[in-house]
Amino acid sequence: MLNISRNPLNKDVDLSHFKSASHVFNKDYYKYWRRFLGGFAIVCFIILFLPWTQNISGRGKVTSLTPEQRPQTIQSPIPGSIQQWYVREGDQVKKGDTIMKIAEIKSEYFDPNLVQRTEKQRQAKSFSVESYQGKVKAQNVRIGALVRERKLKLEMAENKILQALQKVKADSIDLVAARTNLSIAQTKYNRADSLYQDGFTALKRVEDARVKLQETQAKETSQEAKLLVSKNEVINARLDIARIQAEYADKISKAESEKFSALSNQLDTEAQVQKLENEVSNYTIRNGLLYVTAPYDGYIQTALRGGIGQTFKEGEELVGIIPENVDLAVETFVEPIDLPLIHKGEKVRVQFDGWPAIIFSGWPNVSYGTYGAEVVAVERFISPNGKFRVLLKPDPEDHAWPKDVRPGSGAFTMALLEDVPIWFELWRQLNGFPPNYYQPIDTAKNTKKK
Repeated sequence: MLNISRNPLNKDVDLSHFKSASHVFNKDYYKYWRRFLGGFAIVCFIILFLPWTQNISGRGKVTSLTPEQRPQTIQSPIPGSIQQWYVREGDQVKKGDTIMKIAEIKSEYFDPNLVQRTEKQRQAKSFSVESYQGKVKAQNVRIGALVRERKLKLEMAENKILQALQKVKADSIDLVAARTNLSIAQTKYNRADSLYQDGFTALKRVEDARVKLQETQAKETSQEAKLLVSKNEVINARLDIARIQAEYADKISKAESEKFSALSNQLDTEAQVQKLENEVSNYTIRNGLLYVTAPYDGYIQTALRGGIGQTFKEGEELVGIIPENVDLAVETFVEPIDLPLIHKGEKVRVQFDGWPAIIFSGWPNVSYGTYGAEVVAVERFISPNGKFRVLLKPDPEDHAWPKDVRPGSGAFTMALLEDVPIWFELWRQLNGFPPNYYQPIDTAKNTKKK
Protein backbone atom coordinates (compact mmCIF):
# COMPACT_ATOMS: atom_id res chain seq x y z
CA MET A 1 0.00 0.00 0.00
CA LEU A 2 1.34 3.42 -0.90
CA ASN A 3 2.34 5.66 1.93
CA ILE A 4 1.11 8.98 0.50
CA SER A 5 -0.63 10.38 3.58
CA ARG A 6 0.86 13.07 5.73
CA ASN A 7 -0.11 11.03 8.75
CA PRO A 8 2.11 7.94 8.73
CA LEU A 9 0.17 4.88 9.74
CA ASN A 10 3.20 3.16 11.26
CA LYS A 11 3.34 5.81 13.97
CA ASP A 12 -0.19 5.10 15.18
CA VAL A 13 -0.47 1.41 14.41
CA ASP A 14 2.13 -1.26 15.25
CA LEU A 15 2.74 -3.24 12.09
CA SER A 16 5.56 -5.42 13.33
CA HIS A 17 3.27 -8.27 14.33
CA PHE A 18 1.99 -8.58 10.79
CA LYS A 19 3.72 -11.18 8.64
CA SER A 20 3.67 -9.09 5.48
CA ALA A 21 5.09 -6.07 7.31
CA SER A 22 7.98 -8.04 8.75
CA HIS A 23 8.70 -9.43 5.25
CA VAL A 24 8.72 -5.97 3.67
CA PHE A 25 10.50 -3.89 6.29
CA ASN A 26 13.24 -6.38 7.13
CA LYS A 27 14.19 -7.38 3.53
CA ASP A 28 17.78 -6.60 2.23
CA TYR A 29 17.14 -5.19 -1.25
CA TYR A 30 20.85 -4.60 -2.37
CA LYS A 31 22.39 -7.79 -1.06
CA TYR A 32 23.08 -9.36 -4.52
CA TRP A 33 24.26 -6.11 -6.01
CA ARG A 34 26.72 -5.62 -3.22
CA ARG A 35 27.91 -9.18 -3.65
CA PHE A 36 28.32 -8.59 -7.39
CA LEU A 37 30.29 -5.38 -6.83
CA GLY A 38 32.46 -7.04 -4.24
CA GLY A 39 33.18 -10.02 -6.48
CA PHE A 40 33.86 -7.75 -9.40
CA ALA A 41 36.28 -5.68 -7.31
CA ILE A 42 38.06 -8.84 -6.18
CA VAL A 43 38.33 -10.08 -9.79
CA CYS A 44 39.62 -6.71 -10.98
CA PHE A 45 42.17 -6.66 -8.19
CA ILE A 46 43.34 -10.13 -9.15
CA ILE A 47 43.47 -9.12 -12.84
CA LEU A 48 45.76 -6.22 -11.95
CA PHE A 49 48.42 -8.76 -10.98
CA LEU A 50 48.06 -10.91 -14.07
CA PRO A 51 50.99 -10.83 -16.52
CA TRP A 52 50.76 -8.45 -19.48
CA THR A 53 53.10 -8.52 -22.45
CA GLN A 54 54.32 -5.09 -23.40
CA ASN A 55 54.28 -4.49 -27.14
CA ILE A 56 54.98 -1.98 -29.85
CA SER A 57 52.19 -1.72 -32.38
CA GLY A 58 52.32 -0.18 -35.81
CA ARG A 59 50.55 0.07 -39.12
CA GLY A 60 52.16 -1.00 -42.37
CA LYS A 61 51.58 -2.77 -45.62
CA VAL A 62 52.55 -5.97 -47.36
CA THR A 63 55.55 -5.75 -49.68
CA SER A 64 58.24 -8.08 -51.01
CA LEU A 65 61.40 -9.10 -49.27
CA THR A 66 63.68 -8.34 -52.22
CA PRO A 67 63.53 -5.17 -54.38
CA GLU A 68 63.38 -7.06 -57.69
CA GLN A 69 60.08 -8.71 -56.66
CA ARG A 70 58.22 -5.47 -56.04
CA PRO A 71 55.70 -3.99 -58.50
CA GLN A 72 57.38 -1.77 -61.02
CA THR A 73 56.85 0.12 -64.24
CA ILE A 74 58.57 -0.59 -67.53
CA GLN A 75 60.25 2.35 -69.27
CA SER A 76 61.72 2.68 -72.72
CA PRO A 77 65.35 3.86 -72.82
CA ILE A 78 64.73 5.46 -76.22
CA PRO A 79 62.02 7.85 -77.41
CA GLY A 80 59.49 6.47 -79.86
CA SER A 81 55.86 5.95 -80.75
CA ILE A 82 53.63 2.98 -79.93
CA GLN A 83 53.04 0.77 -82.98
CA GLN A 84 51.37 -2.36 -81.59
CA TRP A 85 50.28 -3.88 -78.27
CA TYR A 86 50.70 -7.61 -77.68
CA VAL A 87 49.14 -7.85 -74.18
CA ARG A 88 46.15 -6.66 -72.20
CA GLU A 89 45.81 -5.56 -68.62
CA GLY A 90 45.73 -8.61 -66.34
CA ASP A 91 47.54 -10.91 -68.82
CA GLN A 92 50.19 -13.24 -67.50
CA VAL A 93 53.57 -12.88 -69.18
CA LYS A 94 56.83 -14.77 -69.01
CA LYS A 95 60.27 -13.28 -68.90
CA GLY A 96 61.20 -12.01 -72.37
CA ASP A 97 57.64 -11.94 -73.75
CA THR A 98 56.98 -8.99 -76.06
CA ILE A 99 54.66 -6.41 -74.52
CA MET A 100 54.61 -3.79 -77.27
CA LYS A 101 56.38 -2.69 -80.43
CA ILE A 102 57.59 0.88 -80.83
CA ALA A 103 58.93 2.88 -83.78
CA GLU A 104 61.71 5.46 -84.07
CA ILE A 105 60.84 9.14 -84.12
CA LYS A 106 64.37 10.51 -84.70
CA SER A 107 65.31 11.07 -88.35
CA GLU A 108 68.86 9.74 -87.98
CA TYR A 109 67.49 6.28 -87.19
CA PHE A 110 64.79 6.07 -89.87
CA ASP A 111 66.91 4.01 -92.32
CA PRO A 112 65.87 0.34 -91.96
CA ASN A 113 69.29 -0.76 -93.31
CA LEU A 114 71.24 1.48 -90.98
CA VAL A 115 73.09 -1.40 -89.34
CA GLN A 116 74.08 -3.01 -92.67
CA ARG A 117 75.29 0.29 -94.13
CA THR A 118 77.32 1.10 -91.06
CA GLU A 119 78.77 -2.42 -91.17
CA LYS A 120 79.91 -1.83 -94.78
CA GLN A 121 81.56 1.41 -93.74
CA ARG A 122 83.35 -0.43 -91.00
CA GLN A 123 84.57 -3.08 -93.46
CA ALA A 124 85.85 -0.39 -95.86
CA LYS A 125 87.73 1.27 -93.03
CA SER A 126 89.11 -2.13 -92.04
CA PHE A 127 90.52 -2.55 -95.56
CA SER A 128 92.09 0.90 -95.26
CA VAL A 129 93.74 -0.23 -92.04
CA GLU A 130 95.17 -3.25 -93.85
CA SER A 131 96.50 -1.05 -96.69
CA TYR A 132 98.17 1.27 -94.20
CA GLN A 133 99.66 -1.74 -92.47
CA GLY A 134 101.08 -2.87 -95.83
CA LYS A 135 102.47 0.59 -96.45
CA VAL A 136 104.14 0.59 -93.04
CA LYS A 137 105.70 -2.80 -93.79
CA ALA A 138 106.90 -1.55 -97.20
CA GLN A 139 108.49 1.47 -95.58
CA ASN A 140 110.18 -0.79 -93.05
CA VAL A 141 111.62 -2.84 -95.93
CA ARG A 142 112.70 0.35 -97.71
CA ILE A 143 114.37 1.68 -94.58
CA GLY A 144 116.21 -1.60 -94.12
CA ALA A 145 117.41 -1.51 -97.76
CA LEU A 146 118.60 2.07 -97.39
CA VAL A 147 120.47 1.21 -94.21
CA ARG A 148 122.21 -1.70 -95.93
CA GLU A 149 122.97 0.41 -99.02
CA ARG A 150 124.42 3.16 -96.82
CA LYS A 151 126.60 0.62 -95.10
CA LEU A 152 127.96 -0.64 -98.45
CA LYS A 153 128.52 2.90 -99.74
CA LEU A 154 130.37 3.82 -96.58
CA GLU A 155 132.53 0.73 -96.87
CA MET A 156 133.33 1.63 -100.51
CA ALA A 157 134.19 5.20 -99.46
CA GLU A 158 136.38 3.92 -96.63
CA ASN A 159 138.16 1.58 -99.07
CA LYS A 160 138.61 4.53 -101.41
CA ILE A 161 140.17 6.48 -98.54
CA LEU A 162 142.51 3.59 -97.83
CA GLN A 163 143.47 3.46 -101.51
CA ALA A 164 144.02 7.23 -101.56
CA LEU A 165 146.13 6.98 -98.41
CA GLN A 166 148.19 4.23 -99.98
CA LYS A 167 148.64 6.37 -103.09
CA VAL A 168 149.65 9.32 -100.91
CA LYS A 169 152.16 7.09 -99.21
CA ALA A 170 153.51 5.83 -102.57
CA ASP A 171 153.70 9.37 -103.97
CA SER A 172 155.46 10.50 -100.82
CA ILE A 173 158.06 7.78 -101.34
CA ASP A 174 158.42 8.75 -105.01
CA LEU A 175 158.82 12.39 -103.97
CA VAL A 176 161.51 11.45 -101.50
CA ALA A 177 163.24 9.45 -104.27
CA ALA A 178 162.86 12.37 -106.69
CA ARG A 179 164.37 14.75 -104.17
CA THR A 180 167.24 12.31 -103.63
CA ASN A 181 167.78 12.11 -107.38
CA LEU A 182 167.64 15.92 -107.53
CA SER A 183 170.27 16.15 -104.84
CA ILE A 184 172.46 13.66 -106.69
CA ALA A 185 171.96 15.48 -110.01
CA GLN A 186 172.80 18.80 -108.32
CA THR A 187 175.95 17.29 -106.90
CA LYS A 188 176.97 15.87 -110.28
CA TYR A 189 176.28 19.20 -111.95
CA ASN A 190 178.30 21.05 -109.38
CA ARG A 191 181.19 18.60 -109.76
CA ALA A 192 181.09 18.80 -113.56
CA ASP A 193 180.95 22.58 -113.47
CA SER A 194 183.84 22.73 -111.04
CA LEU A 195 185.92 20.40 -113.20
CA TYR A 196 185.02 22.43 -116.27
CA GLN A 197 186.09 25.61 -114.56
CA ASP A 198 189.38 23.94 -113.69
CA GLY A 199 189.69 22.66 -117.23
CA PHE A 200 189.59 19.03 -116.46
CA THR A 201 186.42 18.18 -118.32
CA ALA A 202 184.58 19.14 -121.47
CA LEU A 203 181.67 21.53 -121.73
CA LYS A 204 179.46 18.78 -123.11
CA ARG A 205 179.65 16.91 -119.83
CA VAL A 206 178.64 20.00 -117.96
CA GLU A 207 175.73 20.53 -120.27
CA ASP A 208 174.70 16.88 -119.89
CA ALA A 209 174.80 17.30 -116.13
CA ARG A 210 172.70 20.47 -116.41
CA VAL A 211 170.12 18.67 -118.53
CA LYS A 212 170.00 15.81 -116.06
CA LEU A 213 169.57 18.27 -113.20
CA GLN A 214 166.69 20.00 -114.97
CA GLU A 215 165.02 16.67 -115.70
CA THR A 216 165.38 15.67 -112.08
CA GLN A 217 163.93 19.02 -110.95
CA ALA A 218 161.00 18.50 -113.31
CA LYS A 219 160.42 15.03 -111.92
CA GLU A 220 160.58 16.34 -108.37
CA THR A 221 158.05 19.05 -109.21
CA SER A 222 155.81 16.54 -110.97
CA GLN A 223 156.02 14.18 -107.99
CA GLU A 224 155.05 17.00 -105.63
CA ALA A 225 152.05 17.66 -107.82
CA LYS A 226 151.11 13.98 -107.77
CA LEU A 227 151.38 13.96 -103.97
CA LEU A 228 149.07 16.96 -103.73
CA VAL A 229 146.63 15.24 -106.07
CA SER A 230 146.71 12.10 -103.88
CA LYS A 231 146.12 14.15 -100.76
CA ASN A 232 143.20 15.86 -102.49
CA GLU A 233 141.80 12.42 -103.33
CA VAL A 234 141.93 11.50 -99.61
CA ILE A 235 140.08 14.69 -98.75
CA ASN A 236 137.54 14.02 -101.48
CA ALA A 237 137.06 10.45 -100.23
CA ARG A 238 136.40 11.73 -96.73
CA LEU A 239 133.97 14.28 -98.13
CA ASP A 240 132.26 11.43 -99.97
CA ILE A 241 131.72 9.66 -96.62
CA ALA A 242 130.09 12.78 -95.18
CA ARG A 243 128.04 13.20 -98.37
CA ILE A 244 126.92 9.56 -98.27
CA GLN A 245 125.94 9.83 -94.61
CA ALA A 246 124.00 13.03 -95.26
CA GLU A 247 122.36 11.63 -98.40
CA TYR A 248 121.22 8.41 -96.80
CA ALA A 249 120.21 10.14 -93.58
CA ASP A 250 117.90 12.28 -95.69
CA LYS A 251 116.54 9.25 -97.56
CA ILE A 252 116.04 7.22 -94.38
CA SER A 253 114.41 10.22 -92.66
CA LYS A 254 112.00 10.61 -95.56
CA ALA A 255 111.20 6.88 -95.48
CA GLU A 256 110.65 6.99 -91.71
CA SER A 257 108.48 10.09 -92.11
CA GLU A 258 106.34 8.28 -94.67
CA LYS A 259 106.26 5.26 -92.38
CA PHE A 260 105.06 7.27 -89.39
CA SER A 261 102.54 9.09 -91.56
CA ALA A 262 101.18 5.73 -92.69
CA LEU A 263 101.23 4.51 -89.08
CA SER A 264 99.38 7.63 -87.95
CA ASN A 265 96.80 7.13 -90.69
CA GLN A 266 96.53 3.48 -89.68
CA LEU A 267 95.89 4.35 -86.02
CA ASP A 268 93.40 7.06 -87.03
CA THR A 269 91.60 4.60 -89.29
CA GLU A 270 91.60 1.97 -86.53
CA ALA A 271 89.98 4.54 -84.24
CA GLN A 272 87.35 5.17 -86.91
CA VAL A 273 86.84 1.41 -87.25
CA GLN A 274 86.33 1.09 -83.50
CA LYS A 275 83.92 4.03 -83.59
CA LEU A 276 81.98 2.38 -86.41
CA GLU A 277 81.96 -0.93 -84.50
CA ASN A 278 80.57 0.95 -81.51
CA GLU A 279 77.91 2.49 -83.73
CA VAL A 280 77.04 -0.93 -85.21
CA SER A 281 76.66 -2.33 -81.68
CA ASN A 282 74.59 0.66 -80.58
CA TYR A 283 72.34 0.45 -83.64
CA THR A 284 71.91 -3.31 -83.15
CA ILE A 285 71.01 -2.87 -79.49
CA ARG A 286 68.73 0.04 -80.37
CA ASN A 287 66.89 -2.13 -82.88
CA GLY A 288 66.34 -4.66 -80.09
CA LEU A 289 64.89 -1.89 -77.91
CA LEU A 290 62.09 -1.38 -80.41
CA TYR A 291 60.36 -4.33 -78.72
CA VAL A 292 59.46 -3.79 -75.06
CA THR A 293 59.72 -7.12 -73.21
CA ALA A 294 58.80 -8.38 -69.75
CA PRO A 295 61.72 -8.31 -67.27
CA TYR A 296 60.38 -11.30 -65.30
CA ASP A 297 57.42 -13.64 -64.96
CA GLY A 298 54.41 -11.67 -63.82
CA TYR A 299 51.13 -9.98 -64.64
CA ILE A 300 50.41 -6.83 -66.61
CA GLN A 301 48.91 -4.40 -64.14
CA THR A 302 48.26 -1.06 -65.83
CA ALA A 303 48.87 0.35 -69.30
CA LEU A 304 50.15 3.83 -68.51
CA ARG A 305 50.40 4.74 -72.20
CA GLY A 306 47.54 3.68 -74.44
CA GLY A 307 46.62 3.92 -78.07
CA ILE A 308 48.59 3.51 -81.30
CA GLY A 309 50.99 6.14 -82.59
CA GLN A 310 51.26 7.93 -79.26
CA THR A 311 54.77 9.28 -78.77
CA PHE A 312 56.80 9.30 -75.59
CA LYS A 313 60.22 10.35 -74.36
CA GLU A 314 62.98 8.12 -73.10
CA GLY A 315 62.50 7.06 -69.49
CA GLU A 316 58.74 7.60 -69.47
CA GLU A 317 56.63 4.91 -67.81
CA LEU A 318 54.75 2.77 -70.32
CA VAL A 319 53.19 -0.16 -68.45
CA GLY A 320 53.03 -1.47 -64.89
CA ILE A 321 53.92 -5.07 -64.07
CA ILE A 322 53.84 -7.13 -60.89
CA PRO A 323 55.90 -10.30 -60.34
CA GLU A 324 54.27 -13.71 -60.32
CA ASN A 325 56.25 -15.18 -57.43
CA VAL A 326 56.83 -12.89 -54.48
CA ASP A 327 58.58 -13.52 -51.17
CA LEU A 328 56.10 -11.64 -48.99
CA ALA A 329 57.25 -9.25 -46.31
CA VAL A 330 55.65 -6.51 -44.23
CA GLU A 331 56.98 -3.01 -43.82
CA THR A 332 55.76 -1.29 -40.67
CA PHE A 333 56.61 1.95 -38.94
CA VAL A 334 57.46 2.55 -35.28
CA GLU A 335 57.82 5.71 -33.23
CA PRO A 336 61.36 7.02 -32.63
CA ILE A 337 60.88 6.48 -28.88
CA ASP A 338 60.30 2.76 -29.50
CA LEU A 339 63.21 2.29 -31.94
CA PRO A 340 65.80 1.16 -29.30
CA LEU A 341 63.44 -1.71 -28.41
CA ILE A 342 63.42 -3.17 -31.94
CA HIS A 343 66.21 -5.61 -32.77
CA LYS A 344 66.96 -7.74 -35.77
CA GLY A 345 65.64 -11.30 -35.37
CA GLU A 346 62.87 -10.46 -32.91
CA LYS A 347 59.42 -12.04 -33.21
CA VAL A 348 56.44 -9.95 -34.28
CA ARG A 349 52.73 -10.75 -34.66
CA VAL A 350 50.98 -9.56 -37.82
CA GLN A 351 47.28 -9.12 -38.61
CA PHE A 352 46.42 -8.72 -42.30
CA ASP A 353 43.54 -6.56 -43.46
CA GLY A 354 40.64 -8.73 -44.60
CA TRP A 355 41.53 -11.70 -42.40
CA PRO A 356 39.30 -11.93 -39.30
CA ALA A 357 41.22 -11.70 -36.09
CA ILE A 358 40.61 -11.39 -32.34
CA ILE A 359 43.59 -9.57 -30.86
CA PHE A 360 44.64 -9.17 -27.23
CA SER A 361 47.83 -7.18 -27.57
CA GLY A 362 49.02 -8.07 -24.09
CA TRP A 363 47.95 -11.76 -24.26
CA PRO A 364 49.30 -13.08 -27.57
CA ASN A 365 48.54 -16.67 -26.57
CA VAL A 366 44.79 -15.99 -26.66
CA SER A 367 44.86 -13.92 -29.85
CA TYR A 368 43.34 -15.42 -32.95
CA GLY A 369 44.00 -14.72 -36.64
CA THR A 370 47.52 -13.31 -36.27
CA TYR A 371 50.64 -14.63 -37.98
CA GLY A 372 54.24 -14.81 -36.92
CA ALA A 373 56.93 -12.61 -38.40
CA GLU A 374 60.59 -11.84 -37.78
CA VAL A 375 62.48 -8.54 -37.99
CA VAL A 376 65.02 -8.59 -40.83
CA ALA A 377 65.94 -4.91 -41.18
CA VAL A 378 65.55 -1.65 -39.27
CA GLU A 379 65.92 1.59 -41.21
CA ARG A 380 68.71 3.83 -39.97
CA PHE A 381 67.14 7.11 -41.11
CA ILE A 382 63.72 8.43 -40.28
CA SER A 383 60.99 8.22 -42.92
CA PRO A 384 59.00 11.21 -44.21
CA ASN A 385 56.11 10.26 -41.91
CA GLY A 386 58.29 10.87 -38.82
CA LYS A 387 58.71 7.18 -38.00
CA PHE A 388 61.31 4.49 -38.61
CA ARG A 389 60.66 1.77 -41.16
CA VAL A 390 60.99 -1.88 -40.06
CA LEU A 391 60.95 -4.79 -42.52
CA LEU A 392 59.46 -8.14 -41.44
CA LYS A 393 59.62 -11.58 -43.04
CA PRO A 394 57.53 -14.71 -42.27
CA ASP A 395 58.56 -16.57 -39.15
CA PRO A 396 59.74 -20.04 -40.29
CA GLU A 397 58.80 -21.49 -36.89
CA ASP A 398 55.19 -20.26 -37.14
CA HIS A 399 52.37 -21.26 -39.51
CA ALA A 400 52.59 -19.89 -43.04
CA TRP A 401 51.06 -16.60 -44.09
CA PRO A 402 47.87 -16.69 -46.19
CA LYS A 403 48.54 -17.38 -49.86
CA ASP A 404 45.96 -14.84 -51.01
CA VAL A 405 47.69 -11.89 -49.36
CA ARG A 406 48.73 -9.42 -52.06
CA PRO A 407 51.48 -6.80 -51.95
CA GLY A 408 50.04 -3.46 -50.95
CA SER A 409 47.53 -4.89 -48.46
CA GLY A 410 47.37 -3.25 -45.03
CA ALA A 411 48.81 -4.92 -41.95
CA PHE A 412 48.76 -4.32 -38.20
CA THR A 413 51.92 -5.41 -36.34
CA MET A 414 52.74 -6.05 -32.71
CA ALA A 415 56.31 -6.48 -31.47
CA LEU A 416 56.22 -8.40 -28.18
CA LEU A 417 58.48 -7.23 -25.35
CA GLU A 418 58.66 -8.05 -21.64
CA ASP A 419 55.93 -9.52 -19.39
CA VAL A 420 54.83 -7.06 -16.68
CA PRO A 421 51.81 -6.89 -14.33
CA ILE A 422 48.72 -5.20 -15.68
CA TRP A 423 48.80 -2.57 -12.95
CA PHE A 424 52.32 -1.59 -14.04
CA GLU A 425 51.23 -1.30 -17.68
CA LEU A 426 48.24 0.87 -16.68
CA TRP A 427 50.50 3.07 -14.58
CA ARG A 428 52.98 3.36 -17.54
CA GLN A 429 50.25 4.23 -20.01
CA LEU A 430 48.70 6.85 -17.71
CA ASN A 431 52.08 8.53 -17.22
CA GLY A 432 53.09 8.28 -20.89
CA PHE A 433 56.32 6.35 -20.13
CA PRO A 434 57.94 4.18 -22.83
CA PRO A 435 58.04 0.40 -22.44
CA ASN A 436 60.79 -1.14 -20.35
CA TYR A 437 64.19 -1.15 -22.05
CA TYR A 438 64.40 -4.52 -23.67
CA GLN A 439 67.34 -6.59 -24.91
CA PRO A 440 66.93 -9.95 -26.67
CA ILE A 441 68.23 -12.95 -24.76
CA ASP A 442 70.83 -13.83 -27.38
CA THR A 443 72.17 -10.28 -27.48
CA ALA A 444 72.45 -10.19 -23.72
CA LYS A 445 74.38 -13.47 -23.73
CA ASN A 446 76.71 -12.23 -26.44
CA THR A 447 77.30 -9.03 -24.49
CA LYS A 448 78.24 -11.00 -21.37
CA LYS A 449 80.60 -13.18 -23.37
CA LYS A 450 82.34 -10.11 -24.82
